[in-house]
Amino acid sequence: MFFAKSELSSGRLLFVVETGNTTTSLVIFKGTEILEAFVVSTKSLSNHHACRSTFEPILMRYPELCDAAICSVVPLVEQITGDYLRCHLTGKILTVSASLILPFELHYISPGSFGADRLALCAMSQSLYPEESVIALDIGTAITFDVLSSTRHYLGGLIMPGLDLMAKALHEYTARLPLADLDRPKTLLGCSTVDGIRNGIIHGTASSLDGLIEKIKRWLHEMHHENHIKVLATGGNAHFLASVLSSAIVVEELAVVKGTRYLFSLNA
Repeated sequence: MFFAKSELSSGRLLFVVETGNTTTSLVIFKGTEILEAFVVSTKSLSNHHACRSTFEPILMRYPELCDAAICSVVPLVEQITGDYLRCHLTGKILTVSASLILPFELHYISPGSFGADRLALCAMSQSLYPEESVIALDIGTAITFDVLSSTRHYLGGLIMPGLDLMAKALHEYTARLPLADLDRPKTLLGCSTVDGIRNGIIHGTASSLDGLIEKIKRWLHEMHHENHIKVLATGGNAHFLASVLSSAIVVEELAVVKGTRYLFSLNA
């Protein structure tokens, strides 16, 4: 659903739980201001006891907290955190999904399968750049591209494996290749197996991203007559990869969290 309106303003506290495949961000907002932010392992929220031990100190520290917004790509953790918050908070508990009022028009064959994190990132992209086309990247366990027009239409996206997935795949599906740490390469070519893996993954991914960004920009210009295009990146490896990309990108570390808060404000 698409609905353009002014964002609701409120001084009430909001608890945002943004669950990725690897880590979960727990953020307390007052209006648009972040009061406190935590990062925990997503695995640590995979049962009710662990969820309680993580959330209870936060709720005790903010007794006036009533509302929460959940953005999750892990269904089990989404259910566990949602159950806990509905039992312990008295306000609105919103879960990000394609059924919400969105600040853009989503064109997708199966909207229910569109990731909550991608919805929140697209919402934040539209909030930051309401009159420009945006290529939004989430560089985490997977790398996703989502493209928005300057007229607030979702135009499509791409999904590819992230850096850590590539390193694990090489290690787990070969007999002798080690699991390499993914530091920034000092050279183009590697002179050891570990360096070869590291350099191949980092330089290969950077070249892929640069190439795809340029292809998408050309497509936006030729097919949609877009002349002002922003590239926004978030995710655990966004800062790292930004340092090796040739493309000019804006890194917003908490874009999905902030997009979740923005969606809450539009739907509350």
